[in-house]
Amino acid sequence: MASGHFTLFDLAHVPHQYTYVAANVAVTGVLVAFSLAARASLGSGEAAITPASKFSIKGMSEVLVEFIDTLTREVIGPQARKYVPLFGAVFFFIAFSNLFGLIPGMTAATSNINAALAIGIFSFLTYNIIGLKHGGWHYLAHFFGPVWWLAWLMLPLEIISHSVRPFSLGMRLSINMTADHTILGTFLDLTKVGVPVIFYGMGTFVSLVQAFVFTMLSMVYVSLATEDEH
Repeated sequence: MASGHFTLFDLAHVPHQYTYVAANVAVTGVLVAFSLAARASLGSGEAAITPASKFSIKGMSEVLVEFIDTLTREVIGPQARKYVPLFGAVFFFIAFSNLFGLIPGMTAATSNINAALAIGIFSFLTYNIIGLKHGGWHYLAHFFGPVWWLAWLMLPLEIISHSVRPFSLGMRLSINMTADHTILGTFLDLTKVGVPVIFYGMGTFVSLVQAFVFTMLSMVYVSLATEDEH
C-alpha cells in the first residue's frame, strides 16, 4: 500500500515518512521469531538431521534453506555454501517485506526508495568486499581492463558500470513493489469480493519474483567478483 494511506503504524503515531522504518523493524522481528522457532524445531542429535515427515516449521525451513543452497551452488559454484546465510537473509528479508504490503493495514518497506536503495547499497558493498577479500589487488586490477594501454578508458567505464548497480537494484525493487501494491489497493477500493483475490495472487507472485531477482543478481555479482578463484 502507498505510504500515504492509513496503516496500523498510524495507531502507534508513527509519522508517515518513517512508516517504512517501522515496517523494516516489524519484518525483522517476524524473521527473528521464525528463525528461533525453526531452530527450536530442529531438535538435537539424530532428530536434527531427520527430514520432517509432515508440514511444519521444520519442514518449511528445510525446503527454504535447500532452495537457497541449491540456487547459490548453481550460480557461484563449489565455494557457495559459506554464502548461503548471506543470500538467505537477503532473500527472506526482501520477500517478507514485499509480502507485508499485501496485508491490510500494513505497508511494504521495499516500496520506499530509501529502504530499497539501502538494500541495493548493501549488495554493492558486500560483493566488493568479498571480491577484495578473495582477489586483493587482482580484483582491483580488473577495473583497468585486460591491457594496460586501455586503462584510461576501462577504469571510468568499470566505475560507472559498478556504481549504477545498487541504484538499478534498488529502483527496480521499489518501482515494481510500488506499482504492484498500488494496483492491489486500487482494486480493493473498487470491489471487496472476488476480483481482489486474483490480484492478491498476482501480488504474492510478484513479491516472490522480485526477491528472487534481487537475490539472483546479487549472487551473480559475487560470482563475478570471485571468478578467478574458481
